[in-house]
Amino acid sequence: MATGISANRLELLQIANAVAAEKSIDKSIVLEAIEEAIQKAAKSRYGSEHDIRATLNPVTGEMALKKVITVVEEVENDVTQISLATAQLDAPDIQLGDMIEEPLPPIEFGRVASQTAKQVIMQKVRDAERERQYLEYKDRIGEIINGIVKRVEYGHIIVDLGRAEGVIRREQGLPRENVKSGDRIRSYIYDVRQELRGSQIFLSRAHPQFMAQLFAQEVPEVYDGIIEIVAVARDPGSRAKIAVRSNDGSIDPVGACVGMRGSRVQAVVNELQGERIDIIPYIEDAASFIVNALQPAEVTKVVLDEANTRIEVVVPDEQLSLAIGRRGQNVRLASQLSGWTIDILTEEQESERRQKEFLEKSELFMGALDVDEMIAQLLVTEGFETLEEVGYVAQDELASIEGFDEETAQELQARAREFLDKQAEEQDEARKAAGVEDDVLEIEGVTLPMAVKFGENEIKTVEDVAGLVPDDLLGWDEVKAGETVHEAGILEGMDMDSDAAQMMIMQARVKAGWIEASALDPDPEYVLDEDGNPVLDDEGEPILLTDVALPAAEEMA
Repeated sequence: MATGISANRLELLQIANAVAAEKSIDKSIVLEAIEEAIQKAAKSRYGSEHDIRATLNPVTGEMALKKVITVVEEVENDVTQISLATAQLDAPDIQLGDMIEEPLPPIEFGRVASQTAKQVIMQKVRDAERERQYLEYKDRIGEIINGIVKRVEYGHIIVDLGRAEGVIRREQGLPRENVKSGDRIRSYIYDVRQELRGSQIFLSRAHPQFMAQLFAQEVPEVYDGIIEIVAVARDPGSRAKIAVRSNDGSIDPVGACVGMRGSRVQAVVNELQGERIDIIPYIEDAASFIVNALQPAEVTKVVLDEANTRIEVVVPDEQLSLAIGRRGQNVRLASQLSGWTIDILTEEQESERRQKEFLEKSELFMGALDVDEMIAQLLVTEGFETLEEVGYVAQDELASIEGFDEETAQELQARAREFLDKQAEEQDEARKAAGVEDDVLEIEGVTLPMAVKFGENEIKTVEDVAGLVPDDLLGWDEVKAGETVHEAGILEGMDMDSDAAQMMIMQARVKAGWIEASALDPDPEYVLDEDGNPVLDDEGEPILLTDVALPAAEEMA
């Protein structure tokens, strides 16, 4: 490149053409780089304080050097500027902001100048090449690409993609996969970023979508959209689960993905170094889908907690290890695939837990209602779980229990309400003793037991509640020393989900005056005029429909 700077005009253009073709960048960028290099060399010759510009004719290769002086009102730099009055002595028509160009003689490049020029050109070319790579590959995220392993560095695989390089980081490769320079490799483009050292193309063989894209290549029905891959969960190099459904009732999605004698799925397995793949039909019913996802284990019972996307699965005692899988692999993949947290119990464990809960509820009713064991157990058997249910259920529901009458039901309700009132008084005293203000109880969703918990955790004002986040109320998980540790929340165990926690905090923020009440409505309805535009109040704010009093029925009549 150094010889190119001092070369004749035609050689300079030939060099520019060759570099542009080799790096797949625009020729004009190379020509600009050469001009910039010559400008830098000229400044080192004539002085860096001068505004020197070089132009290279892209057709003839003719190089021109000139010094530029700007016409200004008041001169601050007499090297690059000239006053309007002085400039008009030689050119009366000259205006402010005009440029005066003075030709400079060509310069000879010495060794140092040539080396500097070479560095400037190569840096400009590298920058252009990185920009070209970014623009070319940023829209290819989500594709599978073929490449050749260039080298392996500390477990990271550098892949030659032809016109660019990509990297498969150690955690994105398949465990125990042995690759070496020159191997052909397929990978998934999951990110393309511009970083300080240039564009980075991040590849993966462990990404769940790599498997999905492999199936799209092997199974025509997936490629055509007849079969949809709903979800993928992988333990790279070991085992995977993939959920599929068909948009054509006549086509079996599992059979199509497996192929004749397993040929299609085997092609994917071979690419993934023997990773075992469970293909599961997707079902809208979450319980049935999760039961299928836990195969080959058999499930005898499921209990859904939709509010917290949690499911309890009961399996026969001898099926427990199969349901959990080696190192929890089977249940972990099923959980990732479905998006539900899965708790697995054996039939014996579930029976023991049911008996324990039965005894706890029976003892609660015996102590609070002052009844014998038979009546308490009868209430539990009939489905009553809390004192609130006993105290405030319709009286005839209690009276309809075999062996009860209206007098018995009335007495049980009176005892339940008396106990609850006494309990509420004690809790209110505890709240006051902890310094929790009365206004906190006015926040929608806050109960006395919650207020007591707030006091125990130094949450005493509406502003204190407003400053919380849902994790503070519900708890959170974090990794410490490689293990997941659960940090308990203030209201953990009080039958509250994330939506309710978020709404309670937002209600507190409204009460504290931090936000407007309208912020709680994601899609507020406004009063509209004849043209369908919101009607504004005196302060220029749109009027909410909920803020307008409806006319009385007789007025409407």
